[in-house]
Amino acid sequence: MDKLGKFHFATESYLLDFQGKLPIPTIGNYLLHAASSHAGARGFGYSDMTEKQTAWVLSRLAIEMTSYPRSSGQVILYTWIDEVGKLFTGRCFELCNEEGKTLGFARSIWAAIDMNTRRPTLLDVERLSEYLLERACPIEKLGKIKPVENNTEGELFRVRYSDLDINGHLNSIKYMEHLLNMFDISLYREKQISRFEIAYQSEGRYGMELSLHMQEAISGKYDMAICNEGKAICRAAVTWK
Repeated sequence: MDKLGKFHFATESYLLDFQGKLPIPTIGNYLLHAASSHAGARGFGYSDMTEKQTAWVLSRLAIEMTSYPRSSGQVILYTWIDEVGKLFTGRCFELCNEEGKTLGFARSIWAAIDMNTRRPTLLDVERLSEYLLERACPIEKLGKIKPVENNTEGELFRVRYSDLDINGHLNSIKYMEHLLNMFDISLYREKQISRFEIAYQSEGRYGMELSLHMQEAISGKYDMAICNEGKAICRAAVTWK
């Protein structure tokens, strides 16, 4: 089977933001769908993993966009595995419009966990390595994000029903939505996000009270965190241009 996955998505109007652009969380959903479908077609999907009482967990994600999809068009999304280790797998993405123009790239790191213990489990490195593909993904690799929770006052929210995923935990896209809602709408009018990076550290659960933190590191770049009882469950960095 081809190592490169190719998927098509329609930019329906109900998916767009107030400026008529596809927002970062929706792009994130496209990436997750492509990753799941690509893995499933190669014997590493959701059903294959659950048979072994394991599951894929998104650990890190970085999205860099030069331009954003708009209405009445298609997004063509390519995905491939670029790295395989005993505990983590690297996956890349390229987003194009229907004319084939590149709109952005993304990098991600995934771990397999035991569904009972919620702890990392060893990957089938030999089988996964059959799908390694050398293909350019010309964006900065995932790096360390500066802690900000001790320097800022948090904005509180409580995890509710609509925040949960199939495992009953805070949905990985909801982390993104809550963080991006911290920015004033005027910033969205004046600029656009050129890079969004997030590192998931632990799982949010129903009823948990979480605090959102943000601090401008340098002009146009913000370090962020979501915390429970003072401890970060994720960190993020957002760069505006």
